[in-house]
Amino acid sequence: MKKISLIALFLCLSIYSAAQNVTFNIQLEKATLETIINELRNQSDINFIYNHEELSEYTPKDISLSNASLEEILDESLKDTNLTYKKVDETIVITPKEPDDSASINQNKYTQTIRGTLKDVDTHTPLIGATIRILETDPIVGSVTNEKGEFKLSNIPIGRVSLYITYIGYKPITMPNVLVNSGKEVMLDLYLQESTLEMETLDVTATGIKGQALDEMSVVSARSISPEETNRYPGGFNDPSRIMSNFTGVTSSQDGNNDIIVRGNSPKYMQWRLEGVQITNPNHFADQNAVGGLISALNNNMLATSDFYGGAFSSEYGDVLSGIYDVKFRQGNNEQFEAVAGIGTMGTDFTVQGPLSKNYNGSYLVNYRYSTLAIASELGLTDVQGIPNYQDASYKIVLPTKKAGTFSLFGLGGISKFSIEDVTPIDWNTPGDNAMRSNIREDYDKKAHLLNTGINHTINITPNSYLKSTLFYSNEGIDDDIYELELYEPLIDTDNSEEDSVLSSKLNFTNRMRKSVYRAAVTYHHKISAKHKIQIGTKYALFDYDYYQSQLNEDEAARVTLMDFDERVSTLRNFVSWRYNVNDNLSIVTGVHNMNVLYNNKSTLEPRFSVSWNYSSNSALSFGYGLHSNMESIHNYFAKVELKDGTITEPNKDLDLLKTHHFVLGYEKYFSENIRVKAEVYYQHLYNLPVENSDSSYYSTINEGQDFRYVDLVNDGKGRNYGVEFTIERFFANNYYFLVNTSVYQSLYTAKDGIERNTRYNNNYMINMIGGKEYQGWGKKHNQTFGINAKLFIGGGQKIIPLLRDENGNLAVDPENNKYWDYSKAYESKLDDFYYLILSVNYKWNKPKATHELTLVLDNITDSKGKISEYYDESEPNSIGYTTKGGFYPNLMYRIYF
Repeated sequence: MKKISLIALFLCLSIYSAAQNVTFNIQLEKATLETIINELRNQSDINFIYNHEELSEYTPKDISLSNASLEEILDESLKDTNLTYKKVDETIVITPKEPDDSASINQNKYTQTIRGTLKDVDTHTPLIGATIRILETDPIVGSVTNEKGEFKLSNIPIGRVSLYITYIGYKPITMPNVLVNSGKEVMLDLYLQESTLEMETLDVTATGIKGQALDEMSVVSARSISPEETNRYPGGFNDPSRIMSNFTGVTSSQDGNNDIIVRGNSPKYMQWRLEGVQITNPNHFADQNAVGGLISALNNNMLATSDFYGGAFSSEYGDVLSGIYDVKFRQGNNEQFEAVAGIGTMGTDFTVQGPLSKNYNGSYLVNYRYSTLAIASELGLTDVQGIPNYQDASYKIVLPTKKAGTFSLFGLGGISKFSIEDVTPIDWNTPGDNAMRSNIREDYDKKAHLLNTGINHTINITPNSYLKSTLFYSNEGIDDDIYELELYEPLIDTDNSEEDSVLSSKLNFTNRMRKSVYRAAVTYHHKISAKHKIQIGTKYALFDYDYYQSQLNEDEAARVTLMDFDERVSTLRNFVSWRYNVNDNLSIVTGVHNMNVLYNNKSTLEPRFSVSWNYSSNSALSFGYGLHSNMESIHNYFAKVELKDGTITEPNKDLDLLKTHHFVLGYEKYFSENIRVKAEVYYQHLYNLPVENSDSSYYSTINEGQDFRYVDLVNDGKGRNYGVEFTIERFFANNYYFLVNTSVYQSLYTAKDGIERNTRYNNNYMINMIGGKEYQGWGKKHNQTFGINAKLFIGGGQKIIPLLRDENGNLAVDPENNKYWDYSKAYESKLDDFYYLILSVNYKWNKPKATHELTLVLDNITDSKGKISEYYDESEPNSIGYTTKGGFYPNLMYRIYF
């Protein structure tokens, strides 16, 4: 590990303009550059910023000048070096020269620009005069930040480079393997943290902690996910939500949906955030529990590095029990127009970005995508029924001002629909059990939409504090219609083929859901010193619901209204966080979160605490605790329940918040700069869980997925999740990487019957093995790159409610009386464990003004189809049908960046 001493960085607190007319007399022999600068300091009061190592590379020289200006002396001193100087406000900053426009490192024909901003992580103020240089280059290639914290590195050859960022009094970082392509500038938003050490003792190791969360208040069960990782890891399908299942403790739904299951918790308790604000489920075709959805509306082309949190959240986060994915959009290019066009199996999309005007730093970034299969269907190229039709768009507009701070507008929206005839449990899980009757066919029409749009405003109040404010609106809607067709017995035609005759058709289930949310938030950030930072915030949300849902009763004699309400529910959340950096190796974060549901006057006070201790140069321990709460899905509050006397009531309006204590203990060790081992042990104690108000019932809402029940609920349930997670990870370096992780866990609950059961999502174990290799410099012009990535997953199956069987194990269902399921054995067992193998290959070729990319993903290449659940079907062997994991699926994608 290379160590850079910053002892020789000097900053004098005088006014440079007073030195404009000063002359100097310098007579030195065999003087180092640092000695010359010291002499200038002795003869004046001038600010100097430089890097000791960069100056010490040059041999001492003789210098003899009388009555010379500052410029004359600096010009003479830096002659025959690769150093230059510039005036930044009242300071002289000495940095390496930028490469000539006519040449580049290694004389590579294809080059690109790296530029960005550098800010203090706690105050978001620009760091002026910081040094950014590329490692392992000769001569040195670097830049210095200007008064806005901006830097620019021109004519950088395509490939991968590592950046080294330093600033006086701050912990330097190394940013490895920055990918440079010819078709798109590299734009970086970088942050440094002030060191707690005194300047005269500061001697730090230049390493960034790879994978560390961007939120400095989150120190346990947290990691960042870069856009390159979302593109590199196999199986992502250009879908950020599917990337989560590559990390320990996180699994996805086995039926192909985009559910994120964290440490055995239901995916409906997962929180999605965009640009720091809570949003709708971002998936197309989602359901009323905010789960499900086949395809995410989020697009990799829009993403910046984002954070994922798995438990023991910091005090900023509330109304969540499971996990948090805080998605960030990148900022558009504010100097030149750029675009990305792509076409693939999952979608055809176009992304554009550029400056809003010539002499303004504002920018825009916009993406639009349409289902490729739907396009093919509309053009008559395929007549397959049930093709998912979806489109989505997202944007980010940045509007900086001179005195009023920075405004950022952002949004994400999508619409989707499909129609499936003769839908079975393999296709979709529909409400009720009528589809299992042999003379019943169901046709399903589904439409859904989502919209999230908001504005963030950030302004520095003082040099050590800033205020972030947010106004936000979201809207989502779901329309479901399930038609039930009663059939004659199949008739045999003259060609000996079967055709069903429809006896009757009626609307069995209908659903109309509209949900609008208005949000406002204000957070104050203040850095008291390098050791102390506080955050204070408040968040208000107003939910406007308009829900209607009805279904035919079991004998189909009448329609039953399941939900019918038009209500407004508001919440108010407040929090305070304090981070105390005892020193550069020990940090403590504590705070409290307050959650208030104003509709039924429920509230909590939730303490949070975490500590991170780097007890050696390559090892760390961490601990986190938090009390967390969550509202149940709104349909449970307003469900219409029929009592024994036939009266219809809404008994659940006073439901309390679900609550859980999270405990996490972690250990992390780096065996080298790029290889780390990480282990975490966690325990979650859940209580106040809504369960059916019956002493003989197994039912709890924590097992809700795409199916649901409307019953009288009480907050008498409890549960516990506990497990061990282990990860060994080699970060991408020297053109290869690997990630191996495993999790062994239990997820249990107890309903009002007093029996402790598995939750539906208790898969017990999971193993991920991921790796990849990149081959650079292919072709005569060395402008081509080939990459190969693979993933092997092995994991347990979800627990099921089995079909009724007798004591001999024979099927004992009763279709005439609509009795199919053995609730006494709910979630006792699973069907199959699962494994699948994903292989992806990527080929990229650079041209002077564009980069082309071709990617092929072979999902479930072994065509493994494990059994997920069972259902009654007379046409199947033993009258048992099975829903299974999807089989082999190839996805081909072509993109051009220009």
